[in-house]
Amino acid sequence: MPSAPTPPSSRAADTRRSLQTHALHLFEEQGYEQTTVAEIAKAAGVSHMTFFRNFPTKEDVVLDDPYDPMLAEAVAAQPRDLVPLERVRLGLLSALAGLQSAEFDEESRRRLRLATGVPALRARIWESMTRTQDAVVTVLVAQDVERSVAEASVGAVLGAMTSGLMHWGAAQPATDGPMLADALATALDVLGPPR
Repeated sequence: MPSAPTPPSSRAADTRRSLQTHALHLFEEQGYEQTTVAEIAKAAGVSHMTFFRNFPTKEDVVLDDPYDPMLAEAVAAQPRDLVPLERVRLGLLSALAGLQSAEFDEESRRRLRLATGVPALRARIWESMTRTQDAVVTVLVAQDVERSVAEASVGAVLGAMTSGLMHWGAAQPATDGPMLADALATALDVLGPPR
């Protein structure tokens, strides 16, 4: 009996995943600038047009950030009696807890090292952080948090998170080293005790 066909949304996700996996491998092997979109598409077994249907630019295959909606939802789910800073901190940790795995950590570390080592990608990291900040600020403002308080709260948490992320990404992976979520929890501790 033939197996059931893969649903279209699953095939699309598999294609994106394959493109990202092959791109990361080629970038590490050949260098980011030396790798073409055509080479990535060929390695993934798709056309270059399929690449561009999934990722508008070569940078996007590395920096694609599908986590903003998940983070915004996690922040929105936090109790409203908490101060905004704590809602953002707990929301971030809650969202990351759902992603924690050795495989996720290893890929995240590889992507982070590539992104921080390539000037064109490094510049795009800040664009991504701005989108993340905007998404979370929008959630807080919708929950009647004053915009300036929301922006300061999100900015503080994302600043601590970015510092922790960069420190974690630069470290050599070790079987006894902290998982990404643990490293970020430690970085977020600088914001003070929960209130």
